[in-house]
This record gives sequence, structure tokens and C-alpha cells, in this order.
Amino acid sequence: MVRCWFLLSLLFHTLYAHVDFFTSIGQMTDLLYTEKDLVTSLKEYIKQEENKLEQVKQWAEKVDSLTHTATQDPEGYLGHPVNAFKLMKRLNSEWADLESLVLQDTTNGFISNLTNQRQFFPTDEDQTGAAKALLRLQDTYQLSANAISTGDLPGVASGVVHKSRMTVEDCYELGKIAYSDADYYHTELWMTQALTQLDGGEESTIDKVTVMDYLSYAIYQQGELEKALEITRRMLKLDPNHQRANGNLKYFEFQLEKQRKAEEEKNEEVKIREKKDLDKQEAQRKRSNDPLPERKKYEMLCRGEGLKMTPRRQSRLFCRYSDNGRNPRLLLAPVKVEDEWDRPHIVRYHNIISDSEIMTVKELAKPRLRRATISNPITGVLETAPYRISKSAWLSGYEHSTIERINQRIEDVTGLEMDTAEELQVANYGVGGQYEPHFDFGRKDEPDAFKELGTGNRIATWLFYMSDVTAGGATVFTDVGAAVWPKKGTAVFWYNLMASGEGDYSTRHAACPVLVGNKWVSNKWVHERGQEFRRPCGLSEEE
Repeated sequence: MVRCWFLLSLLFHTLYAHVDFFTSIGQMTDLLYTEKDLVTSLKEYIKQEENKLEQVKQWAEKVDSLTHTATQDPEGYLGHPVNAFKLMKRLNSEWADLESLVLQDTTNGFISNLTNQRQFFPTDEDQTGAAKALLRLQDTYQLSANAISTGDLPGVASGVVHKSRMTVEDCYELGKIAYSDADYYHTELWMTQALTQLDGGEESTIDKVTVMDYLSYAIYQQGELEKALEITRRMLKLDPNHQRANGNLKYFEFQLEKQRKAEEEKNEEVKIREKKDLDKQEAQRKRSNDPLPERKKYEMLCRGEGLKMTPRRQSRLFCRYSDNGRNPRLLLAPVKVEDEWDRPHIVRYHNIISDSEIMTVKELAKPRLRRATISNPITGVLETAPYRISKSAWLSGYEHSTIERINQRIEDVTGLEMDTAEELQVANYGVGGQYEPHFDFGRKDEPDAFKELGTGNRIATWLFYMSDVTAGGATVFTDVGAAVWPKKGTAVFWYNLMASGEGDYSTRHAACPVLVGNKWVSNKWVHERGQEFRRPCGLSEEE
């Protein structure tokens, strides 16, 4: 069955190759089966090579014994006609047979398989994307390079089976990718980690001089001349003839001397200005500022360090059973509801989707997963964006009874009309997968946001959690400091528009990067049209 699914997935990926492969763990699992198949093929090749080598070894030992005996008394040995005949036979035909054996190509099966599978391999862009995901996780969750390198991540207990360590080569690769983006902050972090592991005695194909070459330049670019000079001098102790290091040594020494002379000549007022410049340089050493002003709060919330609700407000949150006004389908099985936040009002429904339904939704979605898109606020056109990294698929009710049943359940629980809602969107967040702060509704400066749908604005959001997440992956509301953590089988719901029809700007939210684990969600965006009698308009914007 697994083999059958693997072959089908290969066929699918041939038709729909994508450079953003690493945004979905659901699809990345296919790579594991691909690699497993290649290892099986490689082991078969090794077995054939070992058999061939064993035959060659046996032949060599036999001939070595013969020649050793024969060369003790060559003439006496060849005086026996059988020995003379066997010598002629060996040199004329048996050595030719050995030559054919040695030249026999046993790589055909393995090479053919490797060539066939290579079309499904990740690209350079995929590898770069996975590296940048690690850097994103490092920043969001304030992880040291050593913690990532040793695999000691939050939520991962020591001794866990899947814990993995990074080699010097891995650290060096991360540093190089950061360097190629002129991200000298991360270049320094990862080249320092690579150097630390080399100093600790780890064997590697990467030498210390190569690492220090990148490290000294990254440090220099961040304004620390003395530290850059120190690394350069260490390089030259290992390689006195390193051309670039010798040039940098003179340049750094010249610049430092220039700084010292300038400092001596400046008066006190200029020194104060110099101090400000140094502070600015130090600030530049820190991670570059993100264009999102709420970046710091977003990352704090992702780490669980957000604002805490006051006890008075907390006391107003309740857990209860609800049949939503005696809905016939909920009378015998009311839903479990928990208030997660008061303003905006965010509720969580427990045990609202079963494991079998989750499995069906995931199986339907997997073959269709594509890089998630956003609606361009100017044109309204759907497009990919670097701040939304996940794979998504859309499922409609008419294609499967499970989806139809889920849609009906959302309608029963919320009391909202689903005929004008968007299809169920299924999303899978892989390595570093996230969706940075955004609104689900179209704002006044985006009049064409959902024009092509013809169903008005997004009045509400329903979000199913279809997996537990070991670490990270929270849904956070940056304006109010709320954080909702994934819990398999539950769903959260909130209104994006107030009863007046105006957008509720307190619903600005984000999907935090997945640190450890695999995050599956599915959401339903409910639109205004059809809700006129189900959620009547209020008289003011606050209603």
C-alpha cells in the first residue's frame, strides 16, 4: 500500500513540480520514501560490488600462491608440461576473463534509479529555504546556535529518538547562506558555531581557516574592527601565506590606527557624537529590524511571553455546553465551548472534529497542496508572499460527504450560512512554517479584496486544529496579546467584522513558526452575504 502511494505521489510530483517543497511536511514525507528506495538500490549495488571484489580477491590469492611457488624454481616449474599449459591458459584467457569481471558495470540499476528519482529531489532554492527557516526559528524563539546545533530545542526531551545534531558542514552551510544575503549577524553566529565545533575536535572537511575567513569579514561588516583583527591574526598563525588575510591584517590595523588618531584629535562634543555612532554600529550588529512594527510583540507571543489577561477579565471567561438555540442536530450532542479571549471574543470548540474526519481531510488535501497565497491588497489577485510560508489546498462539500458534514457542523454551531462561505482551506506548516500578522477581512483601502467572489467581506473565521504541535505553532493576536495553542480535534472561532459591518482591527493575528512538530489546520472563511437574518446589523460600530 505504501509502495503504491509512493508511486502515485511520484507521478503527481512529475506533473506538479514545485520549488517550495519544504513548506509542507505532508509532502516532505514523500522524500523519505524516495531516499529509502535509493538506499535499497545503493545497498544492492554495494552487494554486487562486494561479490565481484570477492571473486577478484579469490583469483588474486590463487595466482599469488602459484607464482610464489613457481618463481622459487621457474625452470623446474615450467619443466612440467601441465604447468606450462596452465600458464599459457591463464595469461591468454583467464586474465582476460578477470579483466571482463573487473570492468563489469554493476552501477546500471543504481544509476538508473538515481537518475529517475533526481527529478523529485529538492532544489538549491529548497535547501536555501530550509536554512532560512532555521534562522527564522532561531530569531523567533531566541535560540542559540549551539542549542540548534545540538538539537536541544524546546519541547524535545533529551534522548528523544528523532533528536539530531548538526555537523561543522551544516553550520558552515547556514553561515554561507546568511552571508550570501549580506546577513552578517547570522553569518557570525553560525561561523562561530562551526569554529567552536572544530576547536572541540570535531572532524570535518571544512578547515578552520575557511571558516575564519567568513567570520572575520562578517564581524568587520558589523563594525568590530578589533575582533575582526583578532580572528585574522589567528588565521595567519594557521596559514601565514593566506593572501586575503595578509591584506585584511594591514587594512584592519590601518583603520584601527586611524580611529585612535581621530579619537585623540576630537573634542568632548565630538566624542559624544562618536559614542552615538558606536551605539548605532552596535545596533546594526543586532538582527535587522523587520518592516512589521509589531515584530517584537509577535515573537514574544509566539514564545508564550505575551500580555497576561487580568484576573477580573479572566473571571468572565467560561466553559459550557451549547446547542446554539436548540439546534435539532445539537440537542442530543451539544458542543463543548470554552472562551479563549474576551475582546475580540475568541471561542474554542472541543472534540469538534474526529480523528477519522481529520484523516480523510488530510488524505484529500495532500495531492493538492500548493504554496499558500494571499490576496494582493491593491489588485486583489492571489499571489505567494515571503511572510506566509505553508502549503494549502481547497476542498468543497460536493466532492466528499465528510467535507459536506463538516460544513454543516460549522453552520449548526455558528448559526451562519455556509452557502456563501469559501471552500474549506487545508494548510500544512512544515519547517519554520508561519503566517505573519494579518487581517482576514478586507479593509477600506482594499475595496476589491473579495470582489471576484461576489459574497461581500469575510465576516468570521473558523479554524480547525488537526494536529498537536510539540513546540511553537500558536495562533497569536498581536493587537490584544492573545495566544491560542494548537490542540488536535478542537476549533477556534471569531468574528472579523463587528455587527455594524466595520472591520474589527483587534482581530489582527498570525500563525507562529512551527519549532518542533507538524502543524495541520483547516479553516472556513464565512462571508457577509446570506448572514443578514442570521447576524443582523448593529446600530453602531461597536456592536
